[in-house]
Amino acid sequence: MLSGKTVLIGITGAIAAYKTCELIRLFKRNNAKVRVVVTPNAMNFVTKTTLETLSQTPLNIEQFIINEYKPEHISLVDEADIFVIAPISANTISKIANGICDNLLTSTFCAFKKPVIIAPSMNINMWESAAIQENLKILKKRDVKVIEPEVGFLACGAQGKGRLPDINKIFEAAKEILIPKQILKGKKIVITAGGTKENIDAVRYIGNYSSGKTGIALADNAHKLGADVVLISTVEAQKPYKIINIESADEMFKAVKKEFKDADSLIMAAAVSDYKVKNKSDKKIKKDGKPLTVELVENPDILAEISSIKSKKQTVIGFCAESDNLIENAKIKIQKKHCDYICANDISKKDIGFSSDYNEIYIIDKKLNTFKIEKTDKQTVALKILERIYG
Repeated sequence: MLSGKTVLIGITGAIAAYKTCELIRLFKRNNAKVRVVVTPNAMNFVTKTTLETLSQTPLNIEQFIINEYKPEHISLVDEADIFVIAPISANTISKIANGICDNLLTSTFCAFKKPVIIAPSMNINMWESAAIQENLKILKKRDVKVIEPEVGFLACGAQGKGRLPDINKIFEAAKEILIPKQILKGKKIVITAGGTKENIDAVRYIGNYSSGKTGIALADNAHKLGADVVLISTVEAQKPYKIINIESADEMFKAVKKEFKDADSLIMAAAVSDYKVKNKSDKKIKKDGKPLTVELVENPDILAEISSIKSKKQTVIGFCAESDNLIENAKIKIQKKHCDYICANDISKKDIGFSSDYNEIYIIDKKLNTFKIEKTDKQTVALKILERIYG
C-alpha cells in the first residue's frame, strides 16, 4: 500500500512513547520505509534497540552527526515524504511553534516543508493550558495536522483529555496524505511545462529560464489523483502518462488544440515565449563583423485562444510569473485572458520560481478571490493547487 513512501516518525519524552512501536510496525507492514528521530528525553521511555529493530534503520538522536557531508536533519528532510510526531509533548509543541531548534527532532521540523502530523499526549491540565492551545493554533495555521488526544485514564492518575490518539487513527491520517483520494479519476487533463524555444538559426534560439519543474509536478500529482494526463513539454521525461515533446510556441499551440478537444481541463504551466523570429534561418548565421538584426513577431496567445473556445464544462488554468505588483498583474491577466483560474508566482524572490525546487503560489479565480499557498516544495505546491481547484 505504501511502497515507495518514506515515513519519518518523531518520538518525544512522553509516557505514551511505547505505543509508537506499534505505529512503526503498521507502516512497515504496509511496505513503507520508516526512519525514526527522537528527542533525548524520549529515550527514557523506549530503547534504541527496540526502535532500530522495528524500523530496520539506524535511530537518529544526535544533532550533529554528519552523514556524507550533509547535516543529519537535512538528510532526514530530503528523504521523507511525511513527518509524524507521536507522541508529541507539551514541551516540543511549544518549541516547534516558536522555531526553537535545540535538538535533532526540532531542527528537522524547522527544515521540513512537506506534510506534518502531530499527535499530542500529556496531562489534561497541560493540554488545556492557554500556552499550549495558542501554540497549537500557530501550528495549525502553518498546515500542521493536529490529531487531538483522546479522553481516558491518564498515566498521572487523572481522568480526562490527554491520551495519545489511537495508533490506527494516526496511521489512517498519514495514509490519506500519502495516498491522495482519486478526485480526478475519469478526467482528462492537459498540462504544459517548460520554456519554449524560438529558433534564430540552426544553432541559436530565444528562450527563458523555465525548468518545467512545476508543470511536471502538476502532471505527476494529477496522475496520482487518477487523471488521464497529457503532458505537453519542452523537457524530456520518463513518466507513466502520455508526454508530447515540443520546442516552439507554435508546436505547443498545435498540440494543445488537438488534445484539448476532448479534455476536461488545461493547465498552462509552461513559460511560452511572447515572440518568435519572423525570418529564422535553417542554416547557421555566420559572423561578418556587422550587427545582426533579428525581427520578432508575436506568438499566438495559447491561454487566451483556448479560453475563447472552451465549453462551459471545460476548465482552463493559467500561470503568470511577475517581478512586481504580483496580485494586481495576475488579476489583470485573468480578466484579459478569460480563463477560470490564474496561478501567480513572484520571480523576484530568488528562493522560489525558475529552476528552484520550491515555490509560493497565489491562486486567483474569475471572481478575483485569492488563495495563497505558502512556500514549500513544488510537488506539494502542485498537489495543493489541484486539491484547491478540483477538490
